Amino acid sequence: MKKTKRFHALDSFRGLCALSVVVFHLHVANSVTELQFFRNAEIFVEFFFVLSGFVLAHAYDAQQELDFRRFFVARSFRLLPLHLFVLAVVIILELAKLAAAHAGAHFNTPPFSGSTALSELVPNALLFQAWTPWTENLSFNYPSWSISIEYYMYLIFACTMLLSHAKRHILWIFISVSFFSLLYFDLHFPTVYAARGLSCFFAGALALLFFRNMQGKIRPNMIALSLLEAALLITIIAELSLTPKVDTLLCSILFCCCTIVFAFEEGLISKILQKKFFLFLGRISFSIYLIHTTVIFFSMLPFNLAQKITGAPLIETIGELKVLDLGSSILNNLSVAFVLILVVIISHFTYTYIELKGQEMGKRIINKPTQSAKPI
Repeated sequence: MKKTKRFHALDSFRGLCALSVVVFHLHVANSVTELQFFRNAEIFVEFFFVLSGFVLAHAYDAQQELDFRRFFVARSFRLLPLHLFVLAVVIILELAKLAAAHAGAHFNTPPFSGSTALSELVPNALLFQAWTPWTENLSFNYPSWSISIEYYMYLIFACTMLLSHAKRHILWIFISVSFFSLLYFDLHFPTVYAARGLSCFFAGALALLFFRNMQGKIRPNMIALSLLEAALLITIIAELSLTPKVDTLLCSILFCCCTIVFAFEEGLISKILQKKFFLFLGRISFSIYLIHTTVIFFSMLPFNLAQKITGAPLIETIGELKVLDLGSSILNNLSVAFVLILVVIISHFTYTYIELKGQEMGKRIINKPTQSAKPI
């Protein structure tokens, strides 16, 4: 089987965006977490969807026929092992809360209630929690909502591969435009999360077609591409930094443009993104994204304990948010750096011992010869 080209600069974007989402979920007073850019960084989940659509279309669109078994197994063992591992960790935490509650400890929310209710366990295990209005879309390990959307989008994408090239491309346009329209008119069908995923994923697939067309007609120029790369990044940073609420449609278009331009990997910034450190972040980006809220939870425990013992106001509750404040902007920023480093270290281990092991298991299943029927 011909090896598919890997877009290394785009991989690096996954890592940087995943770290930005970590900062988005951190709340530390007088620190970088309160910069408007990071308060809007949730929008980078749209970038993940665009990148997934682009990469999958690149890997499979040129094929005359899709091997569904190989595709389904590969995708399942790419996502499920780490998802189920983190889900198990969150369940263990709820069991610990339950044991503590029986011992007389009190919590803001009772164990196995609200977003961690037992009724949400099966939808989370099967990854359909973000697809229906009858389930809690942000339940248990709440970043997994995007994995829920992505997993079944893979299957929708696989179904489009049954059509001829021209027809599937028309269907991609229809799906992307339809769900962007629903989002524009604030119609959340079947959920806002599904609409976000479907619109951006198939926009990413269409970006691949545009990239291929440009690739055949345009000769890459380093200076021109460097300027384009810089202009796109400046525009994205400005949009996230200067507005309290980002324009989702504009950002999605910018992410598609960014994906196309950086896919050439000829500009100065894309060359930098192909350095080892950024490639490392790209490799572990899925782990960063999926485990970070659990790591944040454990990181805050010492401060919670210190507050209870000393009475010092280290963590303030503002609405539903818990804001850490160590009384110094230097200490606060150091605590942010500490959490980010911890997330990266743990992500490296989960990538090595869970993600890669899961992918190896999937490859063994794919390569296992199917037994032919014995003659009677």
